[in-house]
Amino acid sequence: MTDATDITRRAKSNLAFALRIMPRERRDDMEVFYAFCRTMDDLADDAKLPVADRAAILNAWKNGLVSGFLSGGALQQQVLEMRDRCGIPTGLMTAIIDGCIIDLYPMRFATWEDLSEYVWKVACAVGLVSIRLFGCKDPGSEAYAVALARALQLTNILRDIREDLDNGARIYLPLEDLARFGYTETDLIECTDDARFLALMTFEADRAEGFFCEAAAIQPAADKAALTPARIMGEIYHHLLDEMRRDGFRVLKKRYRVSTTRKLAILSKHLIA
Repeated sequence: MTDATDITRRAKSNLAFALRIMPRERRDDMEVFYAFCRTMDDLADDAKLPVADRAAILNAWKNGLVSGFLSGGALQQQVLEMRDRCGIPTGLMTAIIDGCIIDLYPMRFATWEDLSEYVWKVACAVGLVSIRLFGCKDPGSEAYAVALARALQLTNILRDIREDLDNGARIYLPLEDLARFGYTETDLIECTDDARFLALMTFEADRAEGFFCEAAAIQPAADKAALTPARIMGEIYHHLLDEMRRDGFRVLKKRYRVSTTRKLAILSKHLIA
């Protein structure tokens, strides 16, 4: 029976990497939460299952969190136990599921404000749960978590443009931003890589950079140690954003990754800080 430890052990994500620095007891809770997020995301992306089946499973998870699971495996029980013991608001966890349900159906975001609502569900809610599991005490850590989550998610969106196009022709960039540079939805679907695309990507990267700067400026000193995993994540993704920018945003032709060597260097820096 699959449980949180199995899911996290198989993962190669940046978040799973950053969890290595946490104290054992807090890392256990974060592994459960990570496994929950990973499972919801994988369900939304599982092309082998009909959309209706994926929606039914995600809604069963949502109903189980709200009303209790009629039957469930190890992961469901671990998630409920972690939520109740750590006082995690159920609304934050169901918001994450709502974001994954949005991913089931091809849609477009007209404006940044529209995309921002989606980002709140799939990223900011994750950050707000995480700071509770990290042991943060300063109320200012919530604003930090939201700003950093927006930076991380927007960086993800920029990196994954080609992958999202190949997965149901998903487009997350706001259509008003495309129009700003005379670039169209058709141009993106056809992977038109020209000066307009570079200008668009630079604009979005600057927006992400703004959120990275906002998070750095408001990070509460009192929670600096507790926020170490978040700061590691921030540094990894900031490096990823910088690498895409230096390379001219060739995201339509390649997928950018931060090397294990670079990640270990970042981790080591925070271990001795």
